[in-house]
Amino acid sequence: MSWKSFSVNFFDKGRRNRGKSSKVMSILSSIFVVLFMSYLGFGLILYFMQSSFTYYPVREIAYTPDDVGLDFEEVVFRSSDGLRLSGWYVPAKDSELAVLFCYGNGGNKSHRLDSIDIFHDLGLSCFIFDYRGYGSSEGKPTEEGTCLDAMAAYEWLVNEKKVQPDNIIIFGRSLGGSIAAQLATKVKVRSLVLESSFTSYVDMGRKFYPYMPVRWLAKYNYNTAEYLKEVSCPVMIIHSRSDEIVPFEFGQKLYEIANEPKEFVEISGSHNDGFLVSNEIYKKAWLKWIKFSEECSKDHNSN
Repeated sequence: MSWKSFSVNFFDKGRRNRGKSSKVMSILSSIFVVLFMSYLGFGLILYFMQSSFTYYPVREIAYTPDDVGLDFEEVVFRSSDGLRLSGWYVPAKDSELAVLFCYGNGGNKSHRLDSIDIFHDLGLSCFIFDYRGYGSSEGKPTEEGTCLDAMAAYEWLVNEKKVQPDNIIIFGRSLGGSIAAQLATKVKVRSLVLESSFTSYVDMGRKFYPYMPVRWLAKYNYNTAEYLKEVSCPVMIIHSRSDEIVPFEFGQKLYEIANEPKEFVEISGSHNDGFLVSNEIYKKAWLKWIKFSEECSKDHNSN
């Protein structure tokens, strides 16, 4: 082969290889652009649709305590920003203790009859209320709004029902745990009970979307862990090791953060039915807690 032929073939191959490399780079660049735009688009969806992913209110009241044989009072009260809110007060005979029930992010008060029935069996009156936008309560749910609603419910219980603050147990489940903890930093109560609750909204976001910059995208705070640091009343944490929505370690972390006196109760079952699956453990824990918190209250008052 002559030098001329060799050089022509060599440079032809070089041009072909460069052409192939250019095509590969072009394909890779296109794939990167598509992936980046998809990532960006998903991030924008998460940001602008965040309220829909956080709150799942149901307007229809499917059941009432009467369906499980419980007497109740239909309650209408107002938040400090003027919204008309609804609730049920379910009395327990000859009981001074009342549970203020802050439920999770879905449904409404009519979907919590199992819990209301358990509290009644334990000899606890219960005041459960619908956040704004849930059930027949006016407005749309927001973080500030749900906390205002819980405060209004507490004030109704104290001012209208004349329940002594020392006889109120604030109970929060799931998202309601954060709302309950925030309320407990502001008011006087006998104790705080958190069930299946998370450490913060951002931590939950990281669990479900570990590949997204959740802290930058998060519109909400719901920082239960930070609230707990300021809570001075006795605290009981209840969590299932098999909770598929809120990791068990979140409950453990909340317990570590909570101030003394405190108690941790491990149950089994899923996020939504753990208290039913572990019914006996659950009831015994509550009975023990009622007695313990009463002793704490007596010690506090004597001092």
